[in-house]
Amino acid sequence: MEETPQIQIPRVKLGCQGLEVSRLGFGCGGLTGLYNTPLSHEAGGSVIKKAFNKGITFFDTSDFYGENHDNEFMVGKALKQLPRQKIQLATKFGLAVIEGGSFQVNGTPEYVRKCCEASLARLDVDYIDLYYQHRVDKSVPIEDTMGELKKLVEEGKIKYIGLSEASPDTIRRAHAVHPITAVQMEYSLWTRDIEEEIIPLCRELGIGIVAYSPLGRGFFGGKAVVESLPTDSMLAIHPRFKGENLEKNKLLYARVANLAAKHDCTPPQLALAWVLHQGDDVVPIPGTTKIKNLDSNIGSLQVQLTEEDLKEISVAVPMDEVGGQRDYGIFSQYNWQFANTPMKSDK
Repeated sequence: MEETPQIQIPRVKLGCQGLEVSRLGFGCGGLTGLYNTPLSHEAGGSVIKKAFNKGITFFDTSDFYGENHDNEFMVGKALKQLPRQKIQLATKFGLAVIEGGSFQVNGTPEYVRKCCEASLARLDVDYIDLYYQHRVDKSVPIEDTMGELKKLVEEGKIKYIGLSEASPDTIRRAHAVHPITAVQMEYSLWTRDIEEEIIPLCRELGIGIVAYSPLGRGFFGGKAVVESLPTDSMLAIHPRFKGENLEKNKLLYARVANLAAKHDCTPPQLALAWVLHQGDDVVPIPGTTKIKNLDSNIGSLQVQLTEEDLKEISVAVPMDEVGGQRDYGIFSQYNWQFANTPMKSDK
């Protein structure tokens, strides 16, 4: 039997500061149990290596993922077996679980440096390509946080700076201190609030957009619809995967499935293709623990959609019909604590 030719994954500029990445990235968070049972380092590393061999070079992790920063350790081990100069490695700082199960956000300069040094050690690398503030600390002026990140760039410890889940005001103020290369936001068929202000602002400033959870935290991949949620999945407490909300959202999935059949692809491929068609400056980073899903995600690059198709898909998933709030997903169930006295700065 003839082998199917491997899909060539194009490369794109992420932002205008010089970073070039694969058109499709890989979110590593799920490998250590964000939504599923954690994989062993060997199994998770195998998925990362297969993604690289298929043409994905942009890998996203965080010091927050996995128990005791396990995700960074796993990613670091996997990257040791790959050519470092061909990898674009992104990680994040500023979000931590503290005693009692609360989350703390910390953006103080001292904490920025401490986290960066710790991530470099866990990942066992000399530099981080793209270093994000995972969540904005409302108690610390963004200018202070950015000042320390700028120093880390000057020292060669990080190459490019990113923000995650930041407001337009914060993005502007941060960018004035040092150019921001990318802003990472949740963006998918059922989470489109960034279209109004964030995407236009990023385009105005020459900042790339990294779309996390581009399959709606796996919903458009069939989670809770064609396959049941694992009992230990954090999605079990997500408002969109519960009760009446889930029943409402299953109707949206059915519409996407019907349109996918029309385009001769699967529902996740159509949902991911929709994100990919929002512009070359939008780079989705779907994650998975399964090679078949990795292949499916890469296959979405071959789905061609016209402006009319994109409109039809958008209309099939109206924002006012989505059941449940995005609400920072799983974090809505927990208490947030900030490092210092809160100030009015970010949402």
